[in-house]
Amino acid sequence: MIRPALVFASIAALSPGLAAQAPTPAPAAPPVILPAEQQIAGAVLALPTDLRPGATVLGYDAGGKLVSLRKGAGDMICLASDPKSAQFHSACYHSDMEPFMARGRALRESGIKGPQVDTVRFREVKEGKLAMPKNPSALYQLFGGTFDPVKGEVTGATPLYVVYIPFSTGKSTGLPEKPVGKMPWVMFPGTPKAHIMFTPGM
Repeated sequence: MIRPALVFASIAALSPGLAAQAPTPAPAAPPVILPAEQQIAGAVLALPTDLRPGATVLGYDAGGKLVSLRKGAGDMICLASDPKSAQFHSACYHSDMEPFMARGRALRESGIKGPQVDTVRFREVKEGKLAMPKNPSALYQLFGGTFDPVKGEVTGATPLYVVYIPFSTGKSTGLPEKPVGKMPWVMFPGTPKAHIMFTPGM
């Protein structure tokens, strides 16, 4: 019995150009950069409504570079959804967390990825090069769903709420260090990015 693979190999050997005739995948479409106003509208959706008007918003310019889209008078900073991502994502955090967050973005931009980002940041915090907030600091996020840039609304997104309390532990807070039902719990206990996780709908 002649194997199909051998037949293909023989044909390719006789006709070198045949294999090159396979269709080439179409290049990926460039990301769509929304106007600044629409990026801002989407970015602040993770926040409670009373905090949205005063939030500072970081988003993307025409070249896809992260830039400041709006300087707010409030305490929260919001990141617009990355146009290179297929999933909508809005993240807003207290400005006291900005040194830690900005350092993470800079490290990823330099090519450092995954857990190594925290390895560097934790070391810099220990060395006194990176300041962490002394007070609890909130972060709000929305993942997925469908964002309507014209209406400035998102449907079907999943919320996530956390409160950073650097170096906190189960012992210092009285909270479990692992998920237990819908109880709040401490993630990354004892580290600079220790935070209390809250289950949406509590």
